[in-house]
Amino acid sequence: MVNTPRSELALTREAAKFSGSAVPVDWQILPGLSSYAETLAAMEARVKEIADGSAPESVWLLEHPPLYTAGTSANETDLLSATRFPVHRTGRGGEFTYHGPGQRVAYVMLDLSRRGNDVRRYVADLEEWIIRTLAAFNVVGERREDRVGVWVVRPDRGTEDKIAAIGIRVRRGVAFHGIALNVDPELEHYSGIVPCGISGHGVTSLVDLGLPVTMPEVDTVMRETFEDVFGRETARGE
Repeated sequence: MVNTPRSELALTREAAKFSGSAVPVDWQILPGLSSYAETLAAMEARVKEIADGSAPESVWLLEHPPLYTAGTSANETDLLSATRFPVHRTGRGGEFTYHGPGQRVAYVMLDLSRRGNDVRRYVADLEEWIIRTLAAFNVVGERREDRVGVWVVRPDRGTEDKIAAIGIRVRRGVAFHGIALNVDPELEHYSGIVPCGISGHGVTSLVDLGLPVTMPEVDTVMRETFEDVFGRETARGE
């Protein structure tokens, strides 16, 4: 079953008419597998609503069917198997990445004009969100200055493997797209691309690291750590 978030999701138009000085971030966990193209269209509609002040900032947690996406910096030579899975060209930053079942995709739509208008800090906060989520499962996630995403050192293999990807776009001051955290995807599916244009390193997941966690367990932690980093509410502004 393919699930598509509606532009208003569970919100009614009446609920989207905010009052007060702070507004909770709308949090949605979508069941099943979500069509990439339809989800992107719904996300862009929500971004417009956020920019217009008619909808709250939003986070959608979901899974996609197997596919590759190409960001604005994608190098075509990094697409090693163009016919294996659908390839979606997208306006987010970054290069090629994989989405599929067992990977928790978080589309994060936050109004940076209410959050300091600092894109670098925002990306660092997304990294911090992932790092804190991993720490709750006793996994040490690390940043690398010369590589995007969050990395895990594998002393048993002598490698550093990528466990989460980050790619964003900003439109009218609202950041969207977000992160992809590997919980238990089919890691072999990454073999059709050079993930994020970075060769010489592998990919891993929580289950690959020996942690038999479930998606609902990860979702619970992600919500808690999100609020630790970004807060539960945002100032509405005028």
